[in-house]
Formats: sequence, C-alpha cells, structure tokens
Amino acid sequence: MDLIARNEAQLAASLRRFRKKAGLTQADVGRAVQMRQATISELEAGSGAKLETLFAVLSALNLELVVRPRDANADIALEDLF
Repeated sequence: MDLIARNEAQLAASLRRFRKKAGLTQADVGRAVQMRQATISELEAGSGAKLETLFAVLSALNLELVVRPRDANADIALEDLF
C-alpha cells in the first residue's frame, strides 16, 4: 500500500499507520533503532525529528522513502487519504 505524504503530519500519520499494521508499539520500534520511545512519539507527532531518526524508523518498519514529482492530475484529494 502506497501512501502519499506532502507534509510532516501526513508522513507522521503514515509511519504510525505502518507501525500499527506491523503490530509494533512505539517502544518496540525504539528498541529496534536504539532510541527512546519518546523519540518515536515525537516523530509520529511530526514535531521536529531528525532525518537520522526518520531513516532509522523507515528501516525498522521495512519501508523506503520515494521522492517523485507531484501528480497534478490526481483524482483523490489528499485529505481523503488521512
């Protein structure tokens, strides 16, 4: 399942959704990436996490970041995705 994230809040919601789908708690992810649960919480809140944290969590959740041009003809409103 691909999710589109065009801002911090949408990316945070996507990470939270994938974490929960994997059946993991924030503490589980924190242990996997050797970071505090509070750091994972901050990332999922979209509040100033470091890129290092983002990529560590992406790896722990077996996700990758894809950067591409926006689709100007998208039929789905982003608000409907989140």
